[in-house]
Amino acid sequence: MNTANVYGWGENKGRTEEIIGNWFAKSAAHRDKVVLATKVYGNMAADGDAWPNHDKLSALNIRRAVDASLKRLRTDYIDVYQFHHVDRRTPFEEIWQAVDVLVQQGKILYAGSSNFPGYKIAQANEIAARRGGTIGLVSEQCLYNLAERRAEMEVIPAAEEYGLGVIPWSPLHGGLLGGVIKKEVEGGRRASGRAADSLADTTIRAQIQAYEDLLDKHGVEPGEAALAWLLTRPGVTGPIVGPRTAEQLRSAIRAVELELSEELLAGLDEIFPGPGPSPEAFAW
Repeated sequence: MNTANVYGWGENKGRTEEIIGNWFAKSAAHRDKVVLATKVYGNMAADGDAWPNHDKLSALNIRRAVDASLKRLRTDYIDVYQFHHVDRRTPFEEIWQAVDVLVQQGKILYAGSSNFPGYKIAQANEIAARRGGTIGLVSEQCLYNLAERRAEMEVIPAAEEYGLGVIPWSPLHGGLLGGVIKKEVEGGRRASGRAADSLADTTIRAQIQAYEDLLDKHGVEPGEAALAWLLTRPGVTGPIVGPRTAEQLRSAIRAVELELSEELLAGLDEIFPGPGPSPEAFAW
């Protein structure tokens, strides 16, 4: 289960943690069945003014933020406490000092990153190793899907090298990979947001049409194929899904059991070519 302290945004920031906390409160069994991950970085000040230590990754903000998240989540520990973004002003020595205290107190079990470039993953874990006794990052949550494969250049190789699990967010690229053109043609839900903006580009629309045609030929649902493809990628632990309906949830579960043929995988690579292995992709 993945969230962040700022989710809900604006006057409702913190609301998603509260929703999860209310669910936990209904039964002790709920918490035991969940791997809980939340994030720290965003400004949580009530008036929106970001004074020092109201946001980012200072030791003081980390200490305050984890206590506030635990209260909203109505639990006494967080499985994976994630740094939502890179904090260029706070050295990792300070960040790890704060994390070590939280681990010792039993408030968190592990630390992860989100939206980190490869060199920051390396830097964070090298400094953790020098400290001795600090576990370092155990996961990286990044934008990664068939239509957005730049993470393959540096982020995923760094995660693999340091033993991090990769947790892709936006696995359907804002709905673009979920059969959006087919739904339009059939009179269903029209594309909106990022998907609509992308389809306005004729080149991208042609690419998505080719993707949907390929999957139709193989008798596979687009959204399920996009999730199943991610599960074939090296280092990927599991994509983050945010279903709106029970059927979307069932579809995501079906993707776990879906096996993509070598022919289909090759066809997907033709439509959405990745950058290639690093460093060869950019070195020569």
